[in-house]
Amino acid sequence: MVGFSGLSDLCSVPPCSPNVCAVQKLIGTNRKYFTNCKQWYQRKICGKSTVISYECCPGYEKVPGEKGCPAALPLSNIYETLGVVGSATTQLYSDRSNLRPEIEGPGSFTIFAPSNEAWASLSAETLDSLVSNVNIELLNALRYHMVNKRVLTDDLKHGTTLNSMYQNLPIQIHHYPNGIVTVNCARLLKADHHATNGVVHVIDKVISTTTNSIQHIVETEESLETLRAAVAASDLNSLLESEGQYTLLAPTNEAFEKIPRETLNRILGDPEALRDLLNHHILKSAMCAEAIIAGLTMETLEGTTLDVGCSGEELTLNGKPIIANKDILATNGVVHFVNELLIPDSAKTLFELAQESEVSESMNFFRQAGLSSHLTGSERVTLLAPVNDVFKDKPISVDSNMKNLLLNHIVKDQLSSKYLYHGQKLQTLGDKELRVFVYRNNLCIENACIAAHDKRGRFGTLFSVDKMLTPPTGSVMDVLKADHRFSTLVAAIQSAGLTENLNRPGTYTVFAPTNEAFRAMPQGELNKLMGNAKELGNILRFHMADEILVSGAVSALVRLKSMQGDKLEVSAKNNIIHVNKEPVAESDIMATNGVIHAVNSVLQPQASRPQERGDEPADPALEIFKQASALSKVKTKNKAKKPVTVELQKLHFANSDLKITSHSGFDLQRE
Repeated sequence: MVGFSGLSDLCSVPPCSPNVCAVQKLIGTNRKYFTNCKQWYQRKICGKSTVISYECCPGYEKVPGEKGCPAALPLSNIYETLGVVGSATTQLYSDRSNLRPEIEGPGSFTIFAPSNEAWASLSAETLDSLVSNVNIELLNALRYHMVNKRVLTDDLKHGTTLNSMYQNLPIQIHHYPNGIVTVNCARLLKADHHATNGVVHVIDKVISTTTNSIQHIVETEESLETLRAAVAASDLNSLLESEGQYTLLAPTNEAFEKIPRETLNRILGDPEALRDLLNHHILKSAMCAEAIIAGLTMETLEGTTLDVGCSGEELTLNGKPIIANKDILATNGVVHFVNELLIPDSAKTLFELAQESEVSESMNFFRQAGLSSHLTGSERVTLLAPVNDVFKDKPISVDSNMKNLLLNHIVKDQLSSKYLYHGQKLQTLGDKELRVFVYRNNLCIENACIAAHDKRGRFGTLFSVDKMLTPPTGSVMDVLKADHRFSTLVAAIQSAGLTENLNRPGTYTVFAPTNEAFRAMPQGELNKLMGNAKELGNILRFHMADEILVSGAVSALVRLKSMQGDKLEVSAKNNIIHVNKEPVAESDIMATNGVIHAVNSVLQPQASRPQERGDEPADPALEIFKQASALSKVKTKNKAKKPVTVELQKLHFANSDLKITSHSGFDLQRE
């Protein structure tokens, strides 16, 4: 083959470079990937840079002065073809083993020919055993690389087998989505070199016969003794013996020894956890190491996923280079030995789920409070664990009050957030009832919103939440009365006759003005307000809404209809909640029938209804009022004329709080 430099990208200008193939070489190694236009691997393989060069495609050669490789070479037999495709060693051994006459003669064969480098990489012991008995061992080895028909790359389908010319023993074929083809986990280097009596494919390894199942490998390998016992205890023997194409990530004895004895004994003694553990080490398809050139996600039999990747020459699992021995081929798949145990969430306790996570500080507090038994045993619970940032620069003392609060972060029963619904009630181990709030942008339990995906363990589920949860202790009125900051507001509510409203069951949001807010009002205005029960009630209702809005539900802007009728605009900026552009002094004071947000100013409703926004429907009653007013002005313009009475039938509008009553002129009222 002839190398080229300075050629244009073959994919973009194929007419300019006929019969030129791209070669992707891994810098610093002898590894080459003969890629096509769909498989550039983003110029990197296993994180390492590559260099693209160009060669004549199989069967063609360069002509001086001509572009590309226009000249087609005459076909020769397989034996002669081996010498020109980089497999001269295979050609030599074919001669020594008396295979040459067969592959020079008539017929239609396919040979998967190991490259020269593949033969050189064999151990001295293996190579000696082959060449010392060329007429049997070497001949049989070569015939195992052959198929008694012509098989091109397009015929090499994923998961299929071909019968070799050595006792019809199967050769396993895998054709992966990234374009890589493996033959018994040996990578196809150069494909489809045609010959007069067949086709030659160059592969990167000398392949050997496979007669053992995955289960047999587990049973006979000394370093898998603990795994062998675990497989027997979980009754997975039949699966690992069955037909199929699996990948077993086999934990070695060393991998099991790295696990704390208490954890290992717990899992080995729990059939369900043990089965989940083992299924987490079995991939649903056979994955040879040579097919992994970048990160990909693989599904396990347990239903979980593992990130399988590579870094240079090493394979990685979830980013760690823990594969110790790779590509042990079996009749029903492939085995890779791993030196770390991969414990799935479903086999972990709540404490184990939280290790090296964003809730580690919370777990320390639960431990200090003596609540470990709830989080390590077989009790079905859901833990609401605040993330570490909640405790940043906040010294926490774990006293009896803190213990009771932490108990209310443990919910009875093992839940999944995807099944939670708005208004759902949850019971805690501290005998409190918690409410679920579902918003457009968040899912909250009381004032705490879920900050990450669930982690579902063996008996418990972990919800990471963004705040310490504060269970409600009484009605809105009870909470206001108990807080000295709201004494003026409490008196105002009583004067306006709203006490009963805020005591009964409901879903209220109250933007509660503090005493400071009332003191900031001009004295005369305050006295006037307090002396007018109707106006006072109107102002107070403007601070209330008939739905619960916690701070976690506010992302940018939320428009909330007040009980007075006008809208409240609630927004968040720099982690501070604002209502009608006034900052909230303290948010999320939870009550059994609502939530309170403290504000240091008294909010004033707009004197008149604002102009309609483009995203809101017009108020029909207001439109009629405007038209009728205009008509009235026209009719009464000439005062010398007899007064004109405009009679309107009584109209009620569902969208409006305006009422127009039938009589002379207009009576505009608020309902």
